[in-house]
Amino acid sequence: MTRSTTDEAAAEPLPSPKERRRLREAKSLSEDQVAAAVGVTRATVRSWETGRTSPRGRKRALYAKVLAAETKPEAEPEASPGAGPGPGVESVTEPTAGAGVESVTEPTATEPAVEPAVKPTTVKPAAVKPAAVVAVATEPEVEPGADSADARPAAKPAGRAAGKASTKAAVKPAPHPVTRPESVKTGAEPERGLPAPPPEEPDFSPADAFDELYARTAPGLVRQTCLLTGRRALALESVERAFQLAWHRWPEVAVDRDPAGWVRAAAYEFAMSPWHRMRRTHRHPDAPPTEPGRRALFDALLDLPPAYRRTLLLYDGVGLDLPETAAETEASTPAAAGRLMTARAALAERFPEVAEAASPAAQSALLHERLGGLARAENVPVPRPAEAVRTGGENRARLWTRAAIAGVALLMVVTGLTLHTAPTHYEQPISPAERVGGVPPRGGPQQLTAQDLKLQRSLREQVAHGPERLVPETR
Repeated sequence: MTRSTTDEAAAEPLPSPKERRRLREAKSLSEDQVAAAVGVTRATVRSWETGRTSPRGRKRALYAKVLAAETKPEAEPEASPGAGPGPGVESVTEPTAGAGVESVTEPTATEPAVEPAVKPTTVKPAAVKPAAVVAVATEPEVEPGADSADARPAAKPAGRAAGKASTKAAVKPAPHPVTRPESVKTGAEPERGLPAPPPEEPDFSPADAFDELYARTAPGLVRQTCLLTGRRALALESVERAFQLAWHRWPEVAVDRDPAGWVRAAAYEFAMSPWHRMRRTHRHPDAPPTEPGRRALFDALLDLPPAYRRTLLLYDGVGLDLPETAAETEASTPAAAGRLMTARAALAERFPEVAEAASPAAQSALLHERLGGLARAENVPVPRPAEAVRTGGENRARLWTRAAIAGVALLMVVTGLTLHTAPTHYEQPISPAERVGGVPPRGGPQQLTAQDLKLQRSLREQVAHGPERLVPETR
């Protein structure tokens, strides 16, 4: 089978995969926003940036426009007499949906004699959002079946058309371009031949970014974890612990390519820990749904092994592709594919409509719909506010730190007291006295007789004095 290169040769050139990601991050655009502008899923945009796949056709052109937006000033052609307003005039006055600010034209050599009604002013960084950049750069067409997040840019082309109509009615260019005098130029406009200054970054603190991530992902993550474990309290606790861990490691999470995926992996790991079986509150799952169909699906999910259940939920429930599912479950791609096929086969035995699906894609779509309906039907507890989760994690960390410091201090005191009171040498203990029998007593002087006592008494009474004491007596 030969591959045609006609379309690829005629298609617009794209940067390298690493350069695509760098250009997207330079514009402060997320993968969801680029996917909404092009009309694809976030996983597809990620595969484009990693180099696994490449866009084609209309999506390639839209993706190239998104990456090329505001990277370099475009050269404006001179307006011919009687022609309509050029692109530069339209971009001055056309409003962007939801942005609240008006975009400024790129610097050109000549400008129309009529000045725009709105002068460029300094805009607060918080009012500028990346979605406005995507809306100006591209005009996406929403495909049927896309998510609600992908359908948001559909309202922007209508707003652009209305803005263009009002611009053409209010502002008419001169027949011949007139050079703008230097006195009219403002300080906010870039000089001729120089690139436009980069837009100011929104002034977000780490706490604000964490609160935004929590508000956007926590409710859905609680429902996913409830499907994974079958326990509502454990699901809520797992999500809160995951976000507390993310707050402790926020410098690492903030620069991650998928912060929501980082938190999801942490929540799944905590929820699937086997040590929860020893806790009395999490020993048994909660009551299943009352509807028979959803109850059967809930029981079928809980009957699957944890690794197979997690793989099925990530691929068919969340919508990740197979390599991402394998990476998050810490398995190889063939192993993840085997787990997915085994889990689908187990569900197909209980649900005939799953087994009767025409293709694996149809089977995946059916399971995605069923799992989404089951997750939305669960009465899960409402997560606490983001500030309470942050302060709760900080208080827990502070408590454990103080407990560790107190334990170390107590150990040092006990060690010092032991060193002070411990003996420096070994003393053998004295054995207790006890009576010994069968041993003869020790020998000593014999008992004195009466004659011995008389002689002893005479010696004590008659003290020898004089030389007779030293000179022996002769007889």
